[in-house]
Amino acid sequence: MPITFQLDGGGGDPVAPRAGQLATERGLVPTPAFMPVGTLASVKALTPEEVTATGAHILLVNAYHLYLRPGHQLIESLGGVHRFMAWDGPILSDSGGYQVFSLAKLMRVNDEGVRFRSHIDGTEHHYTPEIAMQIQRDLGVDIAMPLDHVLPWDASFVEQREAAERTLHWFDRCRAFESAPSPFAIVQGGIDEELRRWHARELAARQAPGYAIGGLSVGETKADQYSITEIVCAELPTDRPRYLMGVGSPEDLVQAIARGVDMFDCVLPTRLGRTGSLFTDNGRINIRGARFRDQASTVDPSCDCVTCTNYSLAYLHHLFRNEELLGYRLASIHNLRYLHRLCKRMREAILHGVFDSVSDEFLARYKPSDQTVRTDQRARWGSRSQS
Repeated sequence: MPITFQLDGGGGDPVAPRAGQLATERGLVPTPAFMPVGTLASVKALTPEEVTATGAHILLVNAYHLYLRPGHQLIESLGGVHRFMAWDGPILSDSGGYQVFSLAKLMRVNDEGVRFRSHIDGTEHHYTPEIAMQIQRDLGVDIAMPLDHVLPWDASFVEQREAAERTLHWFDRCRAFESAPSPFAIVQGGIDEELRRWHARELAARQAPGYAIGGLSVGETKADQYSITEIVCAELPTDRPRYLMGVGSPEDLVQAIARGVDMFDCVLPTRLGRTGSLFTDNGRINIRGARFRDQASTVDPSCDCVTCTNYSLAYLHHLFRNEELLGYRLASIHNLRYLHRLCKRMREAILHGVFDSVSDEFLARYKPSDQTVRTDQRARWGSRSQS
């Protein structure tokens, strides 16, 4: 069954907020939608049933990591990645282009592909667009991503142009690979507006089943992130899903939805959860703080997740102060549920024609984390798709 997408509301303008439905063989995904990241076929510390209970309709795995360990051929022999991880809903796989360039040792790239040494054991590999598609075909995913050439946001224009051209060439090769899922296209180009427009137009002309915006949330300013997102969405077909890669902060989701984005993924909710940082409508709270030691209330009385309906702030504080593993799980569950509820809230606002007022109210109330904190986290975490 081919991937299809239909709009249920909004989307009158290429950069307007939209509510839609992404249809795959394994089910429908109402959009806007957040995809939990299960890099190694596991959303860290959570069972598939728990991930489903947070409201997830689709999740992400990483082809690069599964290629290196345990191997895509082994997973294929065991019935594919859905059976391997006991997830029966749709799965999108990141080709691993970002990881090849951020994690691999002694990496060398040319138009043919990338030669690199594994960050795990130092073995040498030649990763090509065709191999990326073969891996995703063998995994049996529902939505595949092409190999793309990712650069730091502040790379020179010449470097960004070369990478964008290579990404275009690699997309054509990925799409031509026999028996593989038809891949989404990935728009690159750094923060150069004209380069992004050109790349988006070139890919739009190829009529991919969906479009991803790559190379953002990697160190550029929020203003640049929002501006480039809007510029790219303005050039993309309105009847195809748009996916902003690696973005998971609540305020960024709302800002991107306002500009016409449909899908998101990020390690942020689960990584933050494991550090004791929890999403609320007022911003993040650090449950390790002494002020929560004797608080009988819950993280969010309006939240229906298992964490908020059963456990007090004082109990969560106790778990984290004592490094109890249950704390990491409960915090991750809440953060995922928060983002799914936020997407649903924005979807309903779009369908009822009140998105502007609902989003304005949210953004006025939500206090983003400090830029210094975000920069420090990015430096420590490194990869967009390691959960």
